[in-house]
Amino acid sequence: MNHKINIRNEEPTDYRKVEEIIREAFYNLYIPGCVEHYLAHTIRDHEDFIKELDFVIEYDGEVIGNIMYTKATLTDETGNKKEILTFGPICIAPKYQRMGYGKMLMEYSFGRAVELGYDAIVIFGSPSNYVSSGFKSCKKYHVYLEDGKYPAAMMVKELIADTFDGRKWIYHDSPAMAISLERAQEYDDTLEPMEKEWRPSQEEFYIMSHSFIDETA
Repeated sequence: MNHKINIRNEEPTDYRKVEEIIREAFYNLYIPGCVEHYLAHTIRDHEDFIKELDFVIEYDGEVIGNIMYTKATLTDETGNKKEILTFGPICIAPKYQRMGYGKMLMEYSFGRAVELGYDAIVIFGSPSNYVSSGFKSCKKYHVYLEDGKYPAAMMVKELIADTFDGRKWIYHDSPAMAISLERAQEYDDTLEPMEKEWRPSQEEFYIMSHSFIDETA
């Protein structure tokens, strides 16, 4: 049976469904509970949110996933600034995961980002989920944090070849990505209860999120 897959911009009528999918996909994955659905709930109203790059993917008319982008900034050693992209949350409903729909959604959004004039994306995540889509270690492009560190979980994708010319760049997240854990919990408490529990993936996340690449490597 052939199933119809469609990718389109998110509409206000999708908001609740998308947040439910995000919550289901991330609950207990990285921490007991999750905050990603609250981030989605708040990020849409921020000035750095890019509505044109807010997409849902449908399976036979049913929304099964979403990707959201915000603006981010790189600053080189002489103070020159470069506007780039970051995305997150990105999610696929659990029953449809590991079927290629997340990669399909990303690839579609990459094409639209290029059409809008963007040439690079920086994200934080598990490399195993993103290297097949062209993401590479931030160290390879000399992109690092303000403290001079190269996080193992920070990856860069050139949307346009040779965007990076060997200069060093400091990455700056949008303020939109900074959320209150207390408010996230308050929001979660208004939703249908889900049981918080420990999973091995949380330890994996802790290790990855606290790992850095040797500056001399």
